[in-house]
Amino acid sequence: MGSAVITARAAATFDPAGRSVATARAFVRDTLQGWGYTDVVDDAVVLTSELVTNAVIHAGTAADVLCLRTEDGVRIEVSDHYPEREVPLQSAVPDFGSPDSENGRGLLLCAALATRWGVEYSPTRKHVWFQLDLPERPVGIRSAGPLLPVGLLPVADERVRVAVVQIDSTGAIAAWNEDAAFLFGHTADQVTGKQLTDFTAWPQTPGTNTGIVDALQLSRWEGSYGIRGADGRIIPVYASHLRVRDTHGEPSTVCLLVRDYERAVLQSPARTPVSDTNAESGKTDPFEIFIGSPAPDDLDGLLQRTAERARDMLDADAAFLLLATDDETELEVRATTGLPSARQRFARVPVEAGTGRYGSARMPAVHEDLDSVPGAVPLLGGTGMRSVVTVPLKVEGRLTGSLGVAAEAAGRYSNEEALRLQFAADRIALAVESARLGELERLRRGSLSFLVEASDLLAGTLDRDQTLALMAQMTVPTLATWCAVYTIADQSSEPYLSYVLHEDEDRIDGLKALLSKIAPPDPVPTPGARVWTAPSEAAHQAALRSSMRTLGLGETGRLVEPGRMGSGIRTTLATASAVGGETVVLPLVARNRVIGMLTLGKPSDDHFRQEILELAEDLSRRAALALDNARLYSERMAISQSLQRSLLPPGLPEVPNVEIEVIYRAAGEGNEVGGDFYDVFPIRDGAYGFAIGDVCGTGPEAAAVTGLARHALRLLAREGFGGPAVLERLNAAILDEGARSRFLTLLYGELWPQEDGSALLKVVCAGHPLPLRLRQDGSVEAAAEPQPLLGVIEELELYEQTVTLAPGDVLLCVTDGVTERREGTRMLGDDGLADVLATCTGLTAGAVAARILRAVERFAAEPASDDMAILAMRVPEPPTA
Repeated sequence: MGSAVITARAAATFDPAGRSVATARAFVRDTLQGWGYTDVVDDAVVLTSELVTNAVIHAGTAADVLCLRTEDGVRIEVSDHYPEREVPLQSAVPDFGSPDSENGRGLLLCAALATRWGVEYSPTRKHVWFQLDLPERPVGIRSAGPLLPVGLLPVADERVRVAVVQIDSTGAIAAWNEDAAFLFGHTADQVTGKQLTDFTAWPQTPGTNTGIVDALQLSRWEGSYGIRGADGRIIPVYASHLRVRDTHGEPSTVCLLVRDYERAVLQSPARTPVSDTNAESGKTDPFEIFIGSPAPDDLDGLLQRTAERARDMLDADAAFLLLATDDETELEVRATTGLPSARQRFARVPVEAGTGRYGSARMPAVHEDLDSVPGAVPLLGGTGMRSVVTVPLKVEGRLTGSLGVAAEAAGRYSNEEALRLQFAADRIALAVESARLGELERLRRGSLSFLVEASDLLAGTLDRDQTLALMAQMTVPTLATWCAVYTIADQSSEPYLSYVLHEDEDRIDGLKALLSKIAPPDPVPTPGARVWTAPSEAAHQAALRSSMRTLGLGETGRLVEPGRMGSGIRTTLATASAVGGETVVLPLVARNRVIGMLTLGKPSDDHFRQEILELAEDLSRRAALALDNARLYSERMAISQSLQRSLLPPGLPEVPNVEIEVIYRAAGEGNEVGGDFYDVFPIRDGAYGFAIGDVCGTGPEAAAVTGLARHALRLLAREGFGGPAVLERLNAAILDEGARSRFLTLLYGELWPQEDGSALLKVVCAGHPLPLRLRQDGSVEAAAEPQPLLGVIEELELYEQTVTLAPGDVLLCVTDGVTERREGTRMLGDDGLADVLATCTGLTAGAVAARILRAVERFAAEPASDDMAILAMRVPEPPTA
């Protein structure tokens, strides 16, 4: 190659099999297209095809193919390993043999097409190389489009911003230019080193196996996805990726991004494919356009390219490809070119359509003029196409699809074109069916994974609002563009719009306003999705009214007053576009009752695929059961909490010259009251009762004893009974409960504030942790003696003890959830509680209770497993003069 500098290389070895020729062509085509050398791709593919054919077919050995890139062209080397070849004599003029012979054509083509070429022999190897220089490409004539009126030019902002993002081999962001910071709100410092996947919203659907990570590994890629901005919004972008490597051999990917509506800035123009040359005849093979280059990895790409090449082959104005459903009763539109594909994609048409001999999709059909056979090809209705030829795709006699091309002029096609198209369809049918089955398998696996994940998420919550949000978030954008959930409280209630979500957050409010103005769908329990036309009709009407207001027209179309398009009108038009497609409703049925409807929508006349609707139906069944479980849980929780709140005192009374503070913590999620309880209540003028107790066990049985104890204490105390008599009667009432009775520890006392600023207390401690008294000097002592607990023996002999709290003294009463707080083998205990109380000298009752609680919580890392109640009473010191 002389002094040319090699800037890139790619090598591959191909087995001695007939299929290796097509694989080698694919390798060279992809390599050169990835390098940007599209001008020499076709010549390189033709030469490689012939040379590899010589190696794997005629020589019967493996073929080594090496592609070398230079600044001004490309060199391709093909070697075989024939073991017994004689080294030929050098000759001034090489002998190519006859052009009609079975070999030698590769060298003949090299001489005709290559800039330079050569052959090197060794006893075990033949090495053929050729050089293709890039053609001169003066500025401005690489590609050109027609002169268009200004109104037809693509719409862009006043300043088009192109974000340049470079991704290293690990997928991390290495470079982020100013336009990227402007478009997405993230500065370079904030994103450098982070994974691009952290910021992308990839349009993933069940069964799709290509993600952003895969796209970054390809040599070249173009397409649309979303970038999450700094404000959390998803910004649709059109991207062009090019994979490069630096001088050290490290690969990276350069990504150019523009706003999606400015995609014309980056989008590569459609290029008419040049078919390979048939080596035997020297003529262009029209059918090679279907097999001359490798099929895309995904089915949609293969179908779209097939439709485009069918149109090119017959010089048509449009082409379309449909795939049959599993039962072969309908055909689903999967690819179109020259037609409004956005409105037709995934639409279904019956196999037996129209009348006459052209009505069946199972046979080739030529329609010389569709105006004379209306409805023969439903897909072309209203498109302006006049003549059309359709051929079936069949595999082993089974209908798998239909391929058609159309022209705007009548009489363009005859049986000859039908035969040519049928021959091409036969060659591509098996590849299409194989790709379809692969897609179906991926879709089923993806659907199963989707449903498993959805079930896990729905089972993880019993909150109604969170369940509604999960339902919508799982459907948007995976299954639909927008989603609305209607709920029904009971059989006599009307459906209520509970949740609305759109993949574009800016359109949620407009969508919600639109749906609120129309009647909800009927709650029909019939399973399966049904089409609901009301949203699209309302959106179209709203858009029409907004357009008329913009033009200054009244409802009758008469000129009223010219106006300008305000933000409200723009919002209405955007909402109409968002809801303009197909809308379906799926019932939410749980326990043989319709509890709501799940509504899914598509924009711009899009249609739902049957597989997506089946997946949505499976999801709706799971979501309905989760939503009903959340409803039942919410109802029972509301009842439980209402009953629990009735067991707590409504409030603490104001006791003259005595500070009282209570802290209560019930163990267990959702519990407001457990087995512990407290109460402070007035008995009569100047006298107040207080109690703190602990019922054995937890749950409803313990709560029932709690309610019995609290209400009995108040009633008996106000009847004039003293402390021992109150507890003895309460003990009898507990024992009367029989098998439902629970033993109870209880500290009960009566409090009398004194005129000298002190407080007199009479207490009875029935099996409860002893109350602790904190004096002003910091000393702590027990304020009562232990006595038998309640609910165990019938005959109790209890007595009360008198305690006087001087100004500044504190009486602390707790349940055993405080003293029995554990961390491993350690326990806080009575002594630990006393030590904490000793540090509370001079604190108010509220501060004392808070310090005790903080000490208990810090004693162990794990959450408390027992209920806790803390009752602190303090006699304040008289104010100093």
